[in-house]
Amino acid sequence: MSELDRDALKREMIFWRRDLHAHPEFGFEEKRTAAFVAAKLREFGLDDVTEGVGGTGVVGTLTRGSGNRAIALRADMDALRISEQSDASYRSGNPGIMHACGHDGHTTMLLGAAKLLAGEGGFDGTVRFVFQPAEEWGRGALAMLDDGLMQRFPFDEIFGLHNMPGLPIGHFETRAGPIMSAEDIFEIVLKGLGGHAARPHAGNETLVAACALVTNLQTIVSRRLSPADISVVSVHRCRLQCRGRGQLQQG
Repeated sequence: MSELDRDALKREMIFWRRDLHAHPEFGFEEKRTAAFVAAKLREFGLDDVTEGVGGTGVVGTLTRGSGNRAIALRADMDALRISEQSDASYRSGNPGIMHACGHDGHTTMLLGAAKLLAGEGGFDGTVRFVFQPAEEWGRGALAMLDDGLMQRFPFDEIFGLHNMPGLPIGHFETRAGPIMSAEDIFEIVLKGLGGHAARPHAGNETLVAACALVTNLQTIVSRRLSPADISVVSVHRCRLQCRGRGQLQQG
């Protein structure tokens, strides 16, 4: 690709990214985004474009030459339930929803790869372009697998990435083995007996216990896992709930 063509593709990708950013959609609701992606893939001349995989997922297929190997390139499309505070001309137009995790960028990068490969070729085999819904829920990949992704669009290897603010432009980071964590969500409820602030010994204060618990949860990583393993335990919210009424007992 010439420098002139490269600059033209860059400008086009900026336009796509800003369009997607201005129209964010939550997981399994990415109807406009999926339609945008499918239309672009057909415009690029892919051999097949299938919509509705795993709900709102899209898979494009491009084959060149006679090679029998296939790879897949994957990007996620969904946004978050966050209100955007920005004056940018391409800020979110959907109240309460925002591309705050960069999936608009991921989608754009994969579209750019599809256009580049469709135009230049330069490979012998098949490339699947997998646009996944509902990554933020942790359910979109499973939905595509349950819908027969591997059987309907077989491939030998799959590659994905996630943006990382702070890396120099054009650089990637990787490692042998897992590099990104799976997610589990937990909720712990502590129940106690209220009391007066001047006489804490007469009650059963859950706030102090909760503070100790938040600290001690970190020992799961430091004392219960091998130093060769990678893990993180994060407490996102701690809430103290008062029933709003007191109870007097005779005695």
